[in-house]
Amino acid sequence: MEIRHLQYFMEVTRTGSFTHAASQLYITQPAISRIIKSLEEEVGAALFHRSRKQLTLTEAGHVLYKYAQVIEEQHQEMQAELDDLKHLKKGHIRIGLPSIVNSFFFSRLMASFHKEYPEITFQLEEDGSKRVEENVMNDKLDFGVVVLPTQRDIFDYYAFVKEKLKLIVPASHHLADQQSIPLSALKEEAFIMFDKDFALRDSIMTACKHVGFEPSVISETSQLDFIEEMVASNLGVSLLPESTCNALTSNVQAISVSDPMIDWVLAIIWKKDHHLTYMKKEFIRFAEEKLAQTAKWNE
Repeated sequence: MEIRHLQYFMEVTRTGSFTHAASQLYITQPAISRIIKSLEEEVGAALFHRSRKQLTLTEAGHVLYKYAQVIEEQHQEMQAELDDLKHLKKGHIRIGLPSIVNSFFFSRLMASFHKEYPEITFQLEEDGSKRVEENVMNDKLDFGVVVLPTQRDIFDYYAFVKEKLKLIVPASHHLADQQSIPLSALKEEAFIMFDKDFALRDSIMTACKHVGFEPSVISETSQLDFIEEMVASNLGVSLLPESTCNALTSNVQAISVSDPMIDWVLAIIWKKDHHLTYMKKEFIRFAEEKLAQTAKWNE
């Protein structure tokens, strides 16, 4: 049973006419009639109820049509993947990265991938986790680094970092000498936070409400440097991932938070597509391999 003959059968089904199908396929009506007759002999049953007004599928025709659609779809995917192979070493990958994430590591990741595939170029965009998700969902980005949980029915993802959030305070703050404090102890503090495009903010707000208070937010920003500067200037306190705290200056002090501890889980996401190009599949494989080597899981 040839794929081309199944395609002709599907066109007859779609148009409901041998004449119209022949016209669309640029072949003669007798030729398409012979092809359908050949299929019927192969199937061992009539595929159409024939009348003067229109053609309709028989029960056998419905069965063949159902599987012909699957075969045609797989055939198209095969052709697309074969085309991808021809162009695997060329392309452009767009990645979204929250400003809180260490972009240096991802720059090295992209440089390593570019070394293997020198004709693939990259575009790196910094934004909040929520905006990154939105842009991946709307096909404005190919991949994004975001804070979990996310809309998991929309994205596939690979999680590679799990840390706890820590409190940062100015060195002169009354809590600066504490090793650990319960989250409820921050009820009277003024908070400096990332803006509403950042999922980290939602995690903090939810955790605070869980222990009985809503944070008093006196300043919002999308820039990590501003948060550090404002905390150091004694304008308020903030909560940041442990790895981020480790990179801050001595002007601020990081303190563990308990009851509850707040998890910060990072993942690289991509849209659940029916078909991923070989270039994207290869980048996912490469990224997972490199990220697994440096994965950080602090329980």
